[in-house]
Amino acid sequence: MADCVIIADDLTGANATGALLQKINYTAYTVMNAERLELSNQQDCDCIIYPTDSRGVSAEMAYNRVYNVSKLLQSEDIKIYSKRIDSTLRGNLGSETDAFLDSFENEKRIAMVAPCFPESGRIVLGGYMLVNGVPLHKTAAAIDPKTPVNTSKVLDVYKSQSKYPIATVDMEDLMLGQEHLVKMLSFQQEGIRTILFDCVSQEDLDEIADAVIKSRIKCIVVDPGPFTMTMARKCITPHSDVATAKILAVVGSVNPVTKTQVENLLLSQNVHNIFVSTENFLKGEESRKAEINRIVNEVFDGCQDSEITSVVGNGIYPENRIDFSKYTNKTGLDSDELCKIINKSFAEITQAVIDAKPEFKGIYSSGGDITVAICQRFQASGIRLLGEVLPLAAYGSILGGNYDGLKVVTKGGMVGESDAMRECVTYLKEKLYI
Repeated sequence: MADCVIIADDLTGANATGALLQKINYTAYTVMNAERLELSNQQDCDCIIYPTDSRGVSAEMAYNRVYNVSKLLQSEDIKIYSKRIDSTLRGNLGSETDAFLDSFENEKRIAMVAPCFPESGRIVLGGYMLVNGVPLHKTAAAIDPKTPVNTSKVLDVYKSQSKYPIATVDMEDLMLGQEHLVKMLSFQQEGIRTILFDCVSQEDLDEIADAVIKSRIKCIVVDPGPFTMTMARKCITPHSDVATAKILAVVGSVNPVTKTQVENLLLSQNVHNIFVSTENFLKGEESRKAEINRIVNEVFDGCQDSEITSVVGNGIYPENRIDFSKYTNKTGLDSDELCKIINKSFAEITQAVIDAKPEFKGIYSSGGDITVAICQRFQASGIRLLGEVLPLAAYGSILGGNYDGLKVVTKGGMVGESDAMRECVTYLKEKLYI
């Protein structure tokens, strides 16, 4: 049965949140009549989403609709309760949040409100919502004919609509880390029922979610979708069998851009990461084989709990960069030939994982030489190009050989902004679930 209940103020928002959840392999049903819905019969459903069509009605009517739906959908098995709000703060945010809280008569839950939607340009900084860098009250939301917004300050919106005391957590608090946030969340003694968070990125949402989970505070999640998706990813295992599809990310680039992108991915998603001591590939065949075996065994030991496993050369950190002149003098090979040994070793690791673990359905490779080495190892004739993820990052499948059809995303090491690797891996994950 469902592990997550989301109450949205309109159908479009309900479906948008469902689409976000579907991207990370959760099955979501949007329903129109809760009285006819039996949660225990929804064996293949992860999330029930109910639109109350309450954005443009009176605060009292919106309160009643949310309260009644919440009472009907409550269950001991539900792990996440979410109130989906508009990404530009339109509608009855305060009264609907109050209603959700009030519906838990035997529990004093707290509303964790993270109103940002970074991928749509909606962020909250210093308590103010900005839309693509413009204060909310200067955007089209301010002149919405049904539900205009005349302020950019999230706290002002909630204070004007909610009956409960409200606390705020700003960017400075987020900068102090997870332990600080956990301590901050213990507001129950002060009667606080709603906490508003600054948030400008997916990394912020992950940090907030981790703190909320660690605090063990019973709560409802309030946001336009991304925070709910983040909490679901951390708290709920999808029912669908395709959740076993895994991605192997192989990163051999050593430039600072790659380092930033790897760190961004590791912060934003549950990744089983292994750093490769690439210099061991150059210390002789015995050392090379030993390092390959170590990496492959570590992949096998830890991949069960993560959809993404990354194998990353430790040369992304300057102190681990290889002095090729030492090995040129020792082996008589030039730097290009030494790099080929490293790339060949990454390719061997890739093949060993794919051969032994059929649940790995896709490969992300960073660095053109790594991609070439993998294709050669697979005896592929090429890559069947199927789409562009972002400029200079392509999606496709292996062409020919024993691995024909295996999905891949390839990207140059210097390509993209700090979130480029995360975008590529997320894109590949979505394609595996279609």
